Amino acid sequence: MLRTHVQPRWGDVPLVRVTPSDIQAWLAELSDRGLSGASVRKAQGVLSGILGAAVRDRRLMANPALGMNLPPLGTKRRRYLSSAQVEALADAAGPGRVTVLVLSYCGLRWSELAALRVRNFDLLRRRLTVEEAVTEINGSTVVWGTPKTHGRRSVPLPRFLVDELARSVVNRPGDELAFPSPQGAVLRNRNARYAWFDDAARAAGLAGLTPHELRHTAASLAVSAGANVKAVQRMLGHASAAMTLDRYADLFDDDLDDVAERLDRLRATTCGPAADFLRTEPAQPADDRQDREANAQVRRPVDRVETRGIEPLTPALQRRCSAN
Repeated sequence: MLRTHVQPRWGDVPLVRVTPSDIQAWLAELSDRGLSGASVRKAQGVLSGILGAAVRDRRLMANPALGMNLPPLGTKRRRYLSSAQVEALADAAGPGRVTVLVLSYCGLRWSELAALRVRNFDLLRRRLTVEEAVTEINGSTVVWGTPKTHGRRSVPLPRFLVDELARSVVNRPGDELAFPSPQGAVLRNRNARYAWFDDAARAAGLAGLTPHELRHTAASLAVSAGANVKAVQRMLGHASAAMTLDRYADLFDDDLDDVAERLDRLRATTCGPAADFLRTEPAQPADDRQDREANAQVRRPVDRVETRGIEPLTPALQRRCSAN
């Protein structure tokens, strides 16, 4: 926050020339650039802390950053576009078509997109290298630096996007800006919105959409395609996977249903009819088995033999019983 927002605007301003009205205008500008209410409040807090230290050191009589009108934190859910909505927006964007697609499928910040050069695209490997960022200050000055997390990262390019990019970056000098303004300068967020983005959003039925929401869309589409948290973190350039989870936890709600379905399939595999067929009865001690067999013999029905008179006498008994 200090490096990307506070220092570029206030780093060269003498303390005595920092006024409440200038600070309020700066906060409004941050909101217009798509920063959330929480981020604007954080930027104000950083500046206020610096100016408060100046007051304690008796370099200022009072802290001009106090008493600002701050934007609400907001509780509305982020807007995530579907692939069909992205396509509708790109179709309506005219010359900004590829810009919309790169923002929506690569998840770049506007400052990173505006700093891209032709050499940053490796279409054979389907990779985009993010190594610079350009920040707009006061609507007139741009400051070049490194990406927000100070890191150089590689972002994958979908095959369809490679085909789109081939028509716009191939056979151009490597140092040229990949997405310049019509005058060949840095493409400024505010100018692009005025020139084509806001009109394209309305034409696509997405009135009020901001370019930064396409970064959120990229995260959503990546998760829907099966990307894990670590992959999304690397694509977006977050400092940690914990940051990605903190910002996009709502994208993983549906995964809970997926976990339940996987558990259903696991149980069906191990405990279903096939498993019941293979399940064997636990072994019983030998004595118990013998007792059961003996009991079965006792309970077994005995064939009844019909008696038909007196059994004939054997020869020896016949002689003994002879009347002679």
